[in-house]
Amino acid sequence: MARLALLSVSNKTGLIELARSLVEEFDFELISSGGTAQTLKNAGLPVKKVADYTGSPEILGGRVKTLHPRIHGGILARRDIPQDMTDLADNQIRPIDLVVVNLYPFEETIAKPDVTLAEAIEQIDIGGPAMLRAASKNFAHLTVLCDPCQYDEYLQELRQHTEPSLEFRQKCALKGFLHTSSYDQAIASYLLKTQQTELPETFTLSGKQLQSLRYGENPYQSAAWYQRSANSTGWAAATKLQGKELSYNNLVDLEAARRIIAEFTDSPAATIIKHTNPCGTAQGSTIAAAYQKAFNADPVSAFGGIVALNRPIDAATATELTKTFLECVVAPGCEEDAKTILAAKSKVRVLTLADLSSGPKETVKAIAGGFLVQASDDIVADTNQWQIVTERQPTPTELAELLFAWKVCKHVKSNAIVISSDRTTLGVGAGQMNRVGSVKIALEQAGEKAQGAVLASDGFFPFDDSVKTAAAAGIMAIVQPGGSLRDQDSIQAANELGLVMVFTGVRHFLH
Repeated sequence: MARLALLSVSNKTGLIELARSLVEEFDFELISSGGTAQTLKNAGLPVKKVADYTGSPEILGGRVKTLHPRIHGGILARRDIPQDMTDLADNQIRPIDLVVVNLYPFEETIAKPDVTLAEAIEQIDIGGPAMLRAASKNFAHLTVLCDPCQYDEYLQELRQHTEPSLEFRQKCALKGFLHTSSYDQAIASYLLKTQQTELPETFTLSGKQLQSLRYGENPYQSAAWYQRSANSTGWAAATKLQGKELSYNNLVDLEAARRIIAEFTDSPAATIIKHTNPCGTAQGSTIAAAYQKAFNADPVSAFGGIVALNRPIDAATATELTKTFLECVVAPGCEEDAKTILAAKSKVRVLTLADLSSGPKETVKAIAGGFLVQASDDIVADTNQWQIVTERQPTPTELAELLFAWKVCKHVKSNAIVISSDRTTLGVGAGQMNRVGSVKIALEQAGEKAQGAVLASDGFFPFDDSVKTAAAAGIMAIVQPGGSLRDQDSIQAANELGLVMVFTGVRHFLH
């Protein structure tokens, strides 16, 4: 008896070619449902509709087609169990040798801007996942294909071995389970968004490998890049205009750069990242001016850096970018003459990403035996909520500068200190074991430019020593969360030294 294949696919890529090979090369008989059956029929291929095979019509507007014993019995029957084969014979059920199924485009549907809940619900596949899971479970006796990229390999298995190997069938089964798992996860994530649950009782994380990376942080660590949805969003939606393949470290630093540049929308801004910390961030009258200020903030550290710009790259900016070695540059766009200029540095990775402001709503960190999830630190600074705790009040210019420094400080590894002037970072103290150490590093980097500058601290000052050190270097205003038991000591020191001190009431630890 001819072998039997069940084909029911939403994505019809490669379907006709596969079906024709099954029929003409390997004498398969085909059963199918709905649009898949019509597509095969239009191609002149012999196919029996599932409704005709089962003797039960499609009902509920097509919601019930393949949920039938003649389908699932043929999929789940174990050929080496006599009772299973007797059950098939008694119920006139043929064993199914191949199941080709992919699922309704749920993720593509919910990606549409105006999709309704009802529209999304209609794109939740029921029969497809049931068949995929059943066929994957019974891989010892049949093959399941859920991705068009598997078709050619399956046909090669038939050509070489007549029957696909057990190893191949098991590999296909794993892909089937991964497919249904990620599909269910996408549905659950979507429905969670319709609720007001910030962190659900069950948190699932799945993704499809977008790209294998050469290695991770170090050459002996394997790494890969995954995207969480079928639709390209975030960095998966970026266009690489030139340069080498992106590395693990590139992507980590690019995301750090994106988070900083997303803070600035009202004027051109640039940031240069090294090891996830900014070595220079600045705002300017033009994007070229902003980049030049960011570069001059720390030209030594900028060498080999990651640059993010919040305006398209123009010729003037491109010219400046080619004057030093950079790993990556990302901007919302790139003008044609700028592309020509950047091509002189063919190895630098240049990306465009129209939306640099949208990022993940949570952060996930793996720990032994599990993982931690927290809401992203996306709180927007509001100077109207700040408390001026010193006798001296900030001028509008000083307040604007404090806001700039505060926005940058939020994205520096704790303990974090940022010194700025003229909307440009002058010194950055990052990741030190004590805040005094970060203050000293930032002040040393700023040098004489600290005169008249402002200082931002991501956490409160537990003692007044850092305030006195900052004042001695010429700092005129400080912004910090406040909340220390000894806040009054810091306030008193600031008053005695003529400083402005502002409490935000919010801290920004970043580990």
